[in-house]
Amino acid sequence: MSENNTYQISKIANIVGGRLIANLDEQFQIVDLVYDSRKLQGKTKPLFFALSTAKNNGHKYIEAAYRQGVQNFVVEDYFVEQVTNYPDANFVLVVSPLKALQALAKYHRKQFNIPVIGITGSNGKTAVKEWLYQLLCPDNTIVYSPNSFNSQIGVPLSVWNMKAEDQLGIFEAGISLPEEMSALKEIIEPTIGIFTNIGQAHDESFMGINQKVGEKLNLFRNVETLIFCADHASITEVLMRTELVKKIHFFRWSTRKQEVDMFVKTIQKKQHETIMTAVYKNEELQVVIPFADDAAIENAIHCWATMLMLNYSNDIIADRIRKLTPIAMRLEMKQGINRCMIINDTYNSDINSLQIAIDLMNNQHQFLHKTVILSDILQSSNAEYDLYREVSNLLVNKNVDRLIGVGDAICRQADTFPMKKEFYKTTDDFFANFDPNKLENEVVLIKGARSFNFERISNYLELKTHETIMEVSLKNLIANMNYYRSLLHPQTKTMAMVKAFSYGIGDIDVANVLQYHGVDYLTVAYADEGVLLRNKNIELPIMVMNPEERGMDLILRYALQPEVYSFRIFDLLEKAMDCNPQVKTVHIHLKIDTGMHRLGFLPEDLTQVLLILKNNPKIVVESIFTHFAAADDPKEDEFTARQANILSSCHQLITDALGYQPLKHIANTAAMCRFPQYQYDMVRMGIGLYGVNPFVDQHKIANVATLKTVVSQLKTLQAGETVGYNRRFVVTKATTIATISIGYADGFPRSAGNGNAMVLVNGRLAKIVGNICMDMCMVDVTGINVKEGDTVILFGKDLPISQLAKASGFIEYELLTGISQRVKRIYIED
Repeated sequence: MSENNTYQISKIANIVGGRLIANLDEQFQIVDLVYDSRKLQGKTKPLFFALSTAKNNGHKYIEAAYRQGVQNFVVEDYFVEQVTNYPDANFVLVVSPLKALQALAKYHRKQFNIPVIGITGSNGKTAVKEWLYQLLCPDNTIVYSPNSFNSQIGVPLSVWNMKAEDQLGIFEAGISLPEEMSALKEIIEPTIGIFTNIGQAHDESFMGINQKVGEKLNLFRNVETLIFCADHASITEVLMRTELVKKIHFFRWSTRKQEVDMFVKTIQKKQHETIMTAVYKNEELQVVIPFADDAAIENAIHCWATMLMLNYSNDIIADRIRKLTPIAMRLEMKQGINRCMIINDTYNSDINSLQIAIDLMNNQHQFLHKTVILSDILQSSNAEYDLYREVSNLLVNKNVDRLIGVGDAICRQADTFPMKKEFYKTTDDFFANFDPNKLENEVVLIKGARSFNFERISNYLELKTHETIMEVSLKNLIANMNYYRSLLHPQTKTMAMVKAFSYGIGDIDVANVLQYHGVDYLTVAYADEGVLLRNKNIELPIMVMNPEERGMDLILRYALQPEVYSFRIFDLLEKAMDCNPQVKTVHIHLKIDTGMHRLGFLPEDLTQVLLILKNNPKIVVESIFTHFAAADDPKEDEFTARQANILSSCHQLITDALGYQPLKHIANTAAMCRFPQYQYDMVRMGIGLYGVNPFVDQHKIANVATLKTVVSQLKTLQAGETVGYNRRFVVTKATTIATISIGYADGFPRSAGNGNAMVLVNGRLAKIVGNICMDMCMVDVTGINVKEGDTVILFGKDLPISQLAKASGFIEYELLTGISQRVKRIYIED
């Protein structure tokens, strides 16, 4: 390894026990490790690991990476037959690219003799890591896990970032299966351990909680000190039965037991802070943290204990811990002024989180221009010039068009940045002098340290709408997609429904993330929906389910693919092709009516269909498909099988006549789960993609959409008073009524009123009372601790949309697609 943290490809082959096929120089220097062909921008001399998982195979993306300039690959042995297709690349052949990645990181870790803190537990790993970084970075150059990189892939990529100048490492490790931690332990090799807690996450993979604790403890086999809370009985119980009792020093803290290293004597919660006192080495100490929730308190005590163990004075600890900032566990994407998208990351500012946020910004292909609004980076021990030179290189490599800098330090380093730029000393200066009309039709990342109050900038640039919003978790959307992919045969393609504003979730943003994550086809209902996607750089094949006469020219002009289900549609298509002779071919999806009897050709129509296709060779049949009438009804399984058989017969007949083989597809979300034999060439992912599917264990799919609003007003009414139009709710005793900012004009069903449905107010269920109005409704919050401005959940993870559907007499499809466009969608990247 050189001082620049590079390895020769021949050296890497030896480290991982692989066979090198060198089409290029064997001494080629590797700097970056990558496994995702979509994230190569800005990478220097990358080595691509073709990782195979239960849901994907990285070898499928070698060609894409090669086209983007990657010249070095780690692949499985079987790929040797294909390496001749890539004459300008080196290949390292191994049994498992994942094991090779881990072996390389393990070797790299051994080159450094510095303290390393390893963190595991069911919850709080990322928060403790990030807070320790905030607390310790004034005194140390620290390498640490970016975001929550704690998996079998994330850990080696994190450890690979270790450099000669680093003085301390902080890495988190998470497991979901037995025997995973041993591999992570050998990569991290911590000298100090923190076991945050133990909970129910991934319980299904372990025989019991003791096994899970034991597996996590493998991370700490060689540490010098292990920090943990003695109040977690299962952790203490398992620890006391291991050999670790004799090998390592325990630093135990507790809120219940005084016979520990650090006894947390009092915890006094206030509205926005918590005052804690503790006894340590017979001395009473105090700190104040700027949080009041139980999770933050536990995480902060772990950090307090760690700093005491590292011999920091409590005066320094108290000063720094009071300045802790919230951990940005997610990035918000929302509509901005002048047709912009705003990415809000205003919780902290460091070089690692900046890179993650810029990667997210670069994924928004619907925008051509990128602007970063950046404050001084406060959490760094690097010299100022070196720090901002690194930031500048990052912005240049990521093709950022413009920088708006705020802060004394970034102003001093203005000459470091070669792109379009402007600078302001303070956030107030920004507001006094910045012209917001300079931002138009672009993606804007707002990234600032907490002290700069960049929330003000985010709110200023946000498109103003009312306070009812729908939060959309893009992480959960992709998790659902990958879950359904895991059910498929390797060769089965995926088509995602983005019609009707992606079932109310949001068309452009959803289509963009689906394209990024490798869906094969998209489906819209009408041509104008497809045109909108094309105009926002969505390049996937797009099927149009309802190709109307007035939309045919648009279908041809924007290379959309119409669903053809009748001779009338064939006629409209041929007439449009005659008027657009520049169009050489049109790809269509031929729909067969196998029993749904809604749209589609009947089997007896196929002779005439084939005659049309024979007479017009410009029409290419992309797929032949049908629609199950009752795939979700077990009583109709015989009818479902009959539909599948009819489709197969029709597909064979058409294929034989055409001389080529179009795709065959029939399975919707329910059929994907119930009938794996009907996957065929492609499946159509619909509402299940968005978190609703009664035919799978609901724990296997994630909630995507959360509808929330706020309490506009509170009032206490006495017996005999009434609430709402027509006085439908009569108060029988002293009752607290909250008026909330949502009504039927927002798509909240009027039938949910009058006690039919419940909402969540500060974690408590509250009944809707009276008639629902156009823009608001009333809720009985008697006995709930609530104030005006508090958040109210209408549906989401803790209040499933299925409950609202049942209470209001709707189905989930109606509720999602009925949410009004005036309800702002905010996209969350966890």
